[in-house]
Amino acid sequence: MVQTALALLSQALSALLSLAVPLLALLAALFVALLLLGLLDRQRYQAVLVWFGSNLARISRGLLALLALGTGVLMLDVTRRSVDVRLGGQVNARYANTADPNTTETVQQAPTATYLSERTYTRTLTLPPALLQRVGEEGVQVLSPYLQDPTSENVVSLRDRFTRSGQDVVFSREATLQTQEYVTLASSKVTADLKFVDAAGGSRQSYYNAGFDGQYVFVNPLNAPATVRFAFPLPRGSGTLSGFTMTVNGQPFNAADLTDGSVWEGEVAAGAPVTVRVVYRHQGSRGWSYDLSQRREPVKSFDLTIRADQPAKFQRYSLFPTSVDRSAFGSAQTLHWSLQNAITAQNVAVVFEQGSLRETLAKLHHSAPFSLLLALGLLLIWASVQHLRLRALSLALALLGLSLGFSFGGVLTGYLPSVPAELLGAALGLALAVVSLGLRYWPPLLLTVLAPLTFLSVGNAGLLLGLLAALTLVLLLRARTAAPRLVRGKLDENTQG
Repeated sequence: MVQTALALLSQALSALLSLAVPLLALLAALFVALLLLGLLDRQRYQAVLVWFGSNLARISRGLLALLALGTGVLMLDVTRRSVDVRLGGQVNARYANTADPNTTETVQQAPTATYLSERTYTRTLTLPPALLQRVGEEGVQVLSPYLQDPTSENVVSLRDRFTRSGQDVVFSREATLQTQEYVTLASSKVTADLKFVDAAGGSRQSYYNAGFDGQYVFVNPLNAPATVRFAFPLPRGSGTLSGFTMTVNGQPFNAADLTDGSVWEGEVAAGAPVTVRVVYRHQGSRGWSYDLSQRREPVKSFDLTIRADQPAKFQRYSLFPTSVDRSAFGSAQTLHWSLQNAITAQNVAVVFEQGSLRETLAKLHHSAPFSLLLALGLLLIWASVQHLRLRALSLALALLGLSLGFSFGGVLTGYLPSVPAELLGAALGLALAVVSLGLRYWPPLLLTVLAPLTFLSVGNAGLLLGLLAALTLVLLLRARTAAPRLVRGKLDENTQG
């Protein structure tokens, strides 16, 4: 990062030096104009010199503050570019020295329950003598374009028969196939807990740690025992599943083959219920979806609860929750879907705001130069309403201290998570500015330091900036109304003395 910062600083200095020629030309033009003024209007020329001499100290102080502001802006720009280059290299690197969760939007499909049955199908073909002769020469495979493939895995038994009908021969094939008949789930009760890890906490992008708990009940609809198959599809986009357990009527079940998900198959008595519970944990980002079905089918009883500590939005044309419970501050919420005897092909799909560490820090460091300019204006106003003496050197050192603190926070993001790193940098800048100006200037300095830090709260920066602006106005109004009383009290003491 140091090498990158030096390279960027060199580029910035080169850009500044390129402005030296126009600046020197401007100064030369002013000098020539001043000489011409002295030749043409001696009296006005002397007045300009007198004004300049009497205000030289004030002009110097103003230039010193502007120089400190420009130096601070240059320092912050170099820091921003250095941090962005470092984070860009980390994002594009093939290898990393920290854990990088492989997360995308998670989609969990609803499970299916079916019972196995056998059906017999008969296919009859009338064979003319010519085709019958080919069958005799080449075998029954000549008829394969007209018949079902006998090697199908669903075929339980196959029976071929030839009978004569006049000069023709009638060929008939009886195929017994194993079929799956869908069983409507009697009830589905699903809970998903999503705990978000913000990008400002140190990860490259925001993601969530999720816990899934689903309980499903289905009943054998036949009046006789049947072989029932329950298939639970594994979620898409969930990465590694941890703590995956599946219990059937309280008995743990471990599938040997997970190609089609976790599939249980067993004999169920007539009318007997079966309760299946599936629990797992995983990581995801951007959104979470539950696909009820891929076709329009009945839903007898469906209950889904999503608890998230971040506000959610809903995909268009998806099922909207039947109830939403929000916390006091609106960040955490509980979403609930309840369907009874419904027929639908819609799904549940919630999405969340996603932030990246690179984008968050870019916003923070882009706002830091404006905070310096804000600090300059607030300090001047604060000194005016409080009737304080603001020394130019102290003001310049305070601006440089704030710049150093913001820059140090950017450097610390390479060693610490972004939130503590930026907080430490802001605390350092505030401490240096308070030491330079004194404790009476801490309110405007604190507001200045807090302004860039609002971008660490993804999605709430606008609200926090608005609150800071309102707080700034209140402090200035209170300072303005309190200052005359303070001055009047001092005058009364001097008069009595």
